[in-house]
Amino acid sequence: MSTEIFDRVQLHRQLAGLTKLLDLTIALASHPDLDTILRLVTDGACEAHDCERASLFLLDEDRGDLFTKFVTELEIKEIRREFGESIVGFVAERREIVNIPDPHADDRWDSSIDERTGFHTQNILAAPILSIHDGKLLGVLQLLNKREGEFDACDERLIQAFATHAGTAIERNLLLAEARHSQELELELGLGRNIQSSFLPKVLPEIPGYELASWWEPAESVSGDYFDLIRLPDNRLGIMIADVSGHGVGPSLIMASFRAMFRVLARERARPSRLMTKLAETIYPDLTEGRFITALFAAVCPATHEFTFANAAHAPVLYLDRARGLCTLLETTSMPIGAVPDLEVPAGRLRRIAPGDAIVFATDGIIELRDEQGEMYGLERLQQLILDHQHLPAGQMRDLIRREILHFHPRKHPPDDITLLILERKRK
Repeated sequence: MSTEIFDRVQLHRQLAGLTKLLDLTIALASHPDLDTILRLVTDGACEAHDCERASLFLLDEDRGDLFTKFVTELEIKEIRREFGESIVGFVAERREIVNIPDPHADDRWDSSIDERTGFHTQNILAAPILSIHDGKLLGVLQLLNKREGEFDACDERLIQAFATHAGTAIERNLLLAEARHSQELELELGLGRNIQSSFLPKVLPEIPGYELASWWEPAESVSGDYFDLIRLPDNRLGIMIADVSGHGVGPSLIMASFRAMFRVLARERARPSRLMTKLAETIYPDLTEGRFITALFAAVCPATHEFTFANAAHAPVLYLDRARGLCTLLETTSMPIGAVPDLEVPAGRLRRIAPGDAIVFATDGIIELRDEQGEMYGLERLQQLILDHQHLPAGQMRDLIRREILHFHPRKHPPDDITLLILERKRK
């Protein structure tokens, strides 16, 4: 098989897996009971990886071991594993992904289940299911016998995404079950905000010659704001900011899937246009009921200071040219994701970030905010605020914008999430 054909097959397989992951996310929004969620996660992971069997183990806190809550196929009633016992127990104890191409040659493997069931295990891929809040172990997702070849690095990234979704879904449903008797609505919204915040970077990366500052203010209800920073394969810094239309649990779950897809694709694609086009192609069939996503993905090279981006109708993202005293919108290069099928998201104009220049990434929660008289904050007011205080470094600019916005809208929470990220090239 030629390299081109192999790459095409690999890309098709990745997109099929990501599509299955998105299908799972959409389905989770309409299935509140835990058993249905676990069935969807287990079946979906098995299909996405094209393997023979999948099993989802949950932690039994009373007994201190793990048990099969749901499996795609099993000849016996249940499997239980102690921590450190067998592959599942090892994954639970170490909390790390394990990929075993030949379990018969691995000392950690326990052949007793094969002997009892008559099944022949040929290869294993297993990942821990962890709490997105505190890293607590919730269970283990295990896949057996990939139908073609062995599990590879792409499969490892994909099972990690499924395990993350499983942890989010399990935790959400368990917390909702506890909240049904008191303050159910308030707890659900609070949980949604916590889930959203868990998807945002905990610590901003250190970029030589640059300063980063961010602010995220959750809304009164869950919505679909998202920003991320990731190291690209060519060592550039990748910056994503996006917003799903609408409010509530549905958009937040779609954004969770968007994040998972972005993180997988960004490991292999550094060009903003190509990555955004693939994201748009994969997610389009599931953006029903008029939903769409505005998103901008940028890549910054700290060595050459080149800044490239692709913008699917996301605003505001502003470029501050301090030398010329200009604060301008980055151009839109396509319609929003979900507006049309087969959307291409071309690259915007290449820029070189000069010393002192800054890019202000934001969501419309800032400019569409209204005061008590109904007056909108607006884009022009934000641009003028930045220009009037362009001497401030990124961190102080962030603090200034936050003070102005919170003063403009004195209520406890804004009606829409507010997301702000500032990237500044330090002055010489």
